[in-house]
Formats: sequence, structure tokens, C-alpha cells
Amino acid sequence: MALDDLLRAERLSWFGTEAQDGDVVLFSRVRLARNLINLPFPGRADLGQLAEIQQVVDAAFADIGTEMGQSFDRISIDQLTSLQREVLIEKRLISEKFAEAQPHRTAYISADGCISILVNEDDHLHIQAMRPGLSLTQAFDIASRIDDYIEARLDLAFDETMGYLTAYPTNLGTGLRASVILHLPGLVYTRNIDNIVNISPQLGLAVHSLEGVGEGAHLYKISNQLTLGYSEAEMLENLRTAVGEVAAHERRARKALSYFGRDGVEDGVWRAFGILSYARSLTEQEVFDLLSRVRYGMDRGIITEVSPACYAEIVVAARDGYLKYAAENENLSTEEVNNIRAARVRAILHKYQTQG
Repeated sequence: MALDDLLRAERLSWFGTEAQDGDVVLFSRVRLARNLINLPFPGRADLGQLAEIQQVVDAAFADIGTEMGQSFDRISIDQLTSLQREVLIEKRLISEKFAEAQPHRTAYISADGCISILVNEDDHLHIQAMRPGLSLTQAFDIASRIDDYIEARLDLAFDETMGYLTAYPTNLGTGLRASVILHLPGLVYTRNIDNIVNISPQLGLAVHSLEGVGEGAHLYKISNQLTLGYSEAEMLENLRTAVGEVAAHERRARKALSYFGRDGVEDGVWRAFGILSYARSLTEQEVFDLLSRVRYGMDRGIITEVSPACYAEIVVAARDGYLKYAAENENLSTEEVNNIRAARVRAILHKYQTQG
């Protein structure tokens, strides 16, 4: 997929509603941190060393597309415009830190958008794999396959006692960070979300609102905090079990709302649907807040006029950077962006109207 196609794509293949536990779990991500031997971490490397790291990785990745069965775009971050970087951040293909202006940062992104490999962020390599729903094992298998490909071609920094050596001590050992994104309006509405957040550290996990979308979106990230002294299988199973428990609590909360305060909840759902369907100007935050209520209404069978598949497309198409890039005008005023956003949301809802 060419860079322009990647930036303009309205859907993310790893973000769906039909996957396992898709009513609560939106997607799973696994990231592996790896470093080359005899070269300093990027934060301590000079420009010559950063260039050497980039060259070594480029040579090793010459046939990665053949190995993985799909093409990869090689993207030099310092050659992108600020708007292109913003869209890649919105699509969670690169991090905000990686997008900072620094030479010799390269991203390898798969044609399906499920894999992104970042070169010269905090570590020499960050391997990221994403899959829809509660799919930690599948995401880990993809990341591991790339890790095996790399280890067959490059010497990685590894210690028999400490495991993989990483820029941050918190990533020592497996170098694995796994996270799952959940939609939790039920726990928020019933005021039980704080119980989940407060107990998570005792389980070696962290629960935070998903950055960049605001609290009203009711999106939360659950991730592992321990990497040293545990195997990858143990960490993934711990996270999978915890997510399963949270999802069960969320479903019970949604069911309770069907009996207690039902009229108020349904009124909020329909008001949100009405605004998204007819508004002529919407801010990004407004869309995420309203969309959460609408998605809740779809999951509970309150709204049947529109397919839940619209959710994944609106999440992409309502972002500021995406709208400016699609319009080929990064100088659009706030008012112009809000007007375009409202029109785009209306069009998507119309496209996903169910028949009958």
C-alpha cells in the first residue's frame, strides 16, 4: 500500500466489531522492544550511529515482505509533513515521540496496517502487531514471527540473566508490552470504573483512559506492567484473564442499566444519535462523546437502524488530521474542519443504514 493510500484509508483492519468479545474489546496490541549489540540506545547515539542502525536494519529488512506474505512501506519520518505524521499517530501506527523531528527514524508498515516496526525510537526496534477484539495470542504470534526473522539476521542485545536489554529497565526481560483497548460505558455510567482502575496495580496491570480521545469516549487501555521474571505466555494469560473479567463486569453493568435508569440511558442514546445524524458542525471531542453513547445503544439493541460497523469508520474519519489530509488542505479553519466532520459522520451513518 502506498503512503497516500495508507493515510487516506477510512478503516483500520485491526479495529472491528465482529471479533472475539468485540462488543467490549476493540483491539489488542503487542509490542516487542529489541536492540542491536555493540551500538548505543538511540537516546545516547550520535547521528553517525543512528545512521548505522538504520542502514543495518534496512539491509536486514530487504525481504521482509516476502517473509510475511505482504508488502511493507518503508517510511522515513523526517521526510513526512507534520500533517502526515499526525495522521499516522491518529491511526496508532507511530507514537507521538517517534514523530518528533529526528534524523534516521524509519517506520516499516504492512499493507494491511496491522504491523508497524519503528526504527530508532527509544530502542533500536519496536515491533508492533495489532489485531481486532481480544486477540493477544494472534498479535503476539505475528510479532514473534517478525522477531524470529530479525534474530536470524541480526545480533540482538540479550543477557542470559536479564533477558533482552532495553532502553528502559521496566522493559527488561521479554521486552514485551501488551495492551487491550476496551469500550466501558457501562462501568462508567454505574460509577464502577474506579474500582477497576484501583485494583489493577495489584495484578501487575495498568488501566488508563485511552490517550487522545477524551474521557467521554469511554475507551480504556489495559496493559501489562511487568516484563522481568515472567514468560511471554504468563504475561499474556494474566492480561487475557483480567480483560475477560473486566468485560464480564462491563456486560453486567450494561444489563443493570437496562433495568435501572433505563429511560434516561435510552434518551441519552437517542439524543446522541440524533445529533450525529443531523448536526452541521461537530468538534472531534463531541463526536467521540456522542459516538460512545450510540455504540452502546447499538450493542444493547436500542439502535437497530445502523450497523455497528459504522463505529470503526467514524473513529478514523472524524479525526482532525485525517480530515485535513483528505481535504488536501492543512490550513482549514477550525470551523471548516468541524463542518466537514459533521458532513462526513452523516454520510457514514447513512452508508451503514440497515435494510428492512
